[in-house]
Amino acid sequence: MAQSSTETDWVSRFADEVIAEAERRAPGKPVVVASGLSPSGPIHLGNLREVMTPHLVADEIRRRGIEVRHVLSWDDYDRYRKVPAGVEGVDESWAQHIGKPLTAVPAPAGSAYGSWAEHFKAAMVEALAELGVEYDPISQTEQYTNGVYREQVLFAMKHRGDIDAVLDQYRTKQKPGGKKPQQKPVDAAELEAAEGSGAAAEDDGSAEGAEYFPYKPYCGACGKDFTKVTSYDDATTELTYVCTEDGFTETVALDEFNRGKLVWKVDWPMRWAYEGVIFEPSGVDHSSPGSSFQVGGQIVHIFGGEQPIGPMYAFVGISGMAKMSSSKGGVPTPADALKIMEPQLLRWLYARRRPNQSFKIAFDQEIQRLYDEWDKLEAKVADGSVLPADAAAHTRAVRTAAGELPRTPRPMPYRTLASVVDITAGHDEQTLRILSDLEPERPLASLDEVRPRLDRAENWITTQVPADQRTLVREEPDTELLASLDDEGRESLRLLLEGLDSHWSLDGLTTLVYGVPKVMAGLEPDAKPTPELKVAQRTFFALLYRLLVTRETGPRLPTLLLAVGADRVRKLLAA
Repeated sequence: MAQSSTETDWVSRFADEVIAEAERRAPGKPVVVASGLSPSGPIHLGNLREVMTPHLVADEIRRRGIEVRHVLSWDDYDRYRKVPAGVEGVDESWAQHIGKPLTAVPAPAGSAYGSWAEHFKAAMVEALAELGVEYDPISQTEQYTNGVYREQVLFAMKHRGDIDAVLDQYRTKQKPGGKKPQQKPVDAAELEAAEGSGAAAEDDGSAEGAEYFPYKPYCGACGKDFTKVTSYDDATTELTYVCTEDGFTETVALDEFNRGKLVWKVDWPMRWAYEGVIFEPSGVDHSSPGSSFQVGGQIVHIFGGEQPIGPMYAFVGISGMAKMSSSKGGVPTPADALKIMEPQLLRWLYARRRPNQSFKIAFDQEIQRLYDEWDKLEAKVADGSVLPADAAAHTRAVRTAAGELPRTPRPMPYRTLASVVDITAGHDEQTLRILSDLEPERPLASLDEVRPRLDRAENWITTQVPADQRTLVREEPDTELLASLDDEGRESLRLLLEGLDSHWSLDGLTTLVYGVPKVMAGLEPDAKPTPELKVAQRTFFALLYRLLVTRETGPRLPTLLLAVGADRVRKLLAA
């Protein structure tokens, strides 16, 4: 379904702008949008915005019947800059590879992949497939080592003076009698979050007091980029470099040499021109003067191209975590998120917020509220009461131009599923019994009806909920607590047990547990709660939790009672 530009969602507005810009620049040609990722470590959920923003725009353009390419550049020919913390199978011995291309660094110990780059690309490729993201992958290692950019490299070297003049406007060295250029401050956490894209390496290839060269060879002896070009002949393309690491020197013909790359601040705009990129968002690390995006906007003209249009995208955080940095270790990736949430929910988080709005992805208890919000949105879509912008975000979450994403046939509330698998410890037969009891008039025939949501909820319980917050149902009654109850406490338990059989459903047990304190207060079970009654209900609930699960809180009581089963409830509550 094509979206009109009158709709209020940000994706449609960007699609309008991109289509108009493509018509101006390259009429009749496929629209090109781009992303870039560096597999320098785990590719985290902040980096996913680099892909999701152009994906959503490209998908909208595709829905309108216009040919579009989403180019995803794997910056796997970038240098290995540092050993990331917290990566399994990696220790400080990997420091010996600093300066090599990411495709020449060994993968973490035990990996099935042949290089560092391939290892970290693999998880992202799998996650993007699950998310329904369609793209054209480009390995920068393959591009450079196969000589694809040879003409562009020679052109950049020939016009190195022009490039240097642009870069010199932004260099922050102190001018005699002057001040350093003012730079817009950027939050440190957000700068950390930018790691994982090639943009993090803000190298322009300059060297104090030496002629400027925008090209860096990888050393023929050690394979690293601690090299310095000492001379270059435009006519013969003869280039000489020396490695500052091992002293190795070599003279090569650049029109035949493929073991090197343009420095990042030149490489990126070169690619814009080469690919004809119309739209590419940029991260927060580009918000200051002199950043590669800002400078690239001028350098791209030297290559005969134009800078892409596109927004600056904001920080993506994690509930309970201050910031994301792929060098710090333990940072959640899209693959981690997809273990605890369905692809539709993750797509929705990126689709519903404008790129310049920061947001958080929940790995803590907040995920239950997030799922409640999603289910309410689904209900509004179903009954036609949804607002246009919310409808657009929902549509982008559940389907792409290629079709609808696989979904859970019967999406029971996530918090209910989580509570049940918490109590049953994932026992399938017991889980099926309890979930069937939730809606006796529509019993489940198989757990497949509630998958994959059930599996996501189970993964969340087992991997994200601390052991001391897990629900452990008592094996034996707390006889000491039961003996200490006064008459009122005993009577409240008697009323509950007496009503179990006639209220054995989720709705029935909800009425029962809220109704007992009302009856105890001399009111009807359907009486409206007063402040005093709410206090009595909380006291009653705390007693039930202590008798059932040893703590004063836990899963919703109706779900807990169903999960424990009527016979066991009687055993644990009989005073």
